[in-house]
Amino acid sequence: MTGWLFADVWEAIAGAQPDRPALIQGERVVTWGAFDARADALAARLVAAGVGSDAKVAAYLYNGPEYLEVYYAAFKAGLDPINTNYRYGGEELVYLFDNADAEVVVFHAGFTETLEAIRPRLPKVKLWIAVAEPGHPAPAWAEDYETIVAKTPAQRPVRASWGRSPDDLVLLYTGGTTGMPKGVMWRQDDLFQVLGAGGNAALGIAPATSIPELIARIQGPEHLRAT
Repeated sequence: MTGWLFADVWEAIAGAQPDRPALIQGERVVTWGAFDARADALAARLVAAGVGSDAKVAAYLYNGPEYLEVYYAAFKAGLDPINTNYRYGGEELVYLFDNADAEVVVFHAGFTETLEAIRPRLPKVKLWIAVAEPGHPAPAWAEDYETIVAKTPAQRPVRASWGRSPDDLVLLYTGGTTGMPKGVMWRQDDLFQVLGAGGNAALGIAPATSIPELIARIQGPEHLRAT
């Protein structure tokens, strides 16, 4: 199969096993069904913000379920997610968001002070979404993440009018010690293939040729023994 899309794959997995854990962080468990629903709600809000096809969505977050939910939502809506190193200072953030043409920034609210100092320099950003933390509520100029993902969109799964494409990008920004962050653009299909396309070369498992085959592997005993 060519033309792999992460949203199509994850939606199929969520449909096949909605009650199984998808994301685990300490005591927190997000099932596949909840993962899919929350991403749908976020995708609907991104589209409603007036962004266009291939708009860039920056995840300025610590590791956690929200990070993957942002990526899933972007994939659903045919948008391009961008990773953001949470150690970056203001100048690096301005460079990264401007260089990537970021139109949405989802951030942990603990970064509010850093962002408040640079927001006037980022006119391309149409929507700021804050993931509240203990002692750090969403600021007045950003929307609250949990409020957004708690809503059920009118249509599920969410698809923007421009649809999804294997050419939709994932932007990987790397930052070293000698300069500003640099972005690498991956087509979704290429990245999925590089990651094994549902196979495992080390275990002698060939890439999957279709989503139903991939789901069968995930649910079947052979897959469970292999992992």
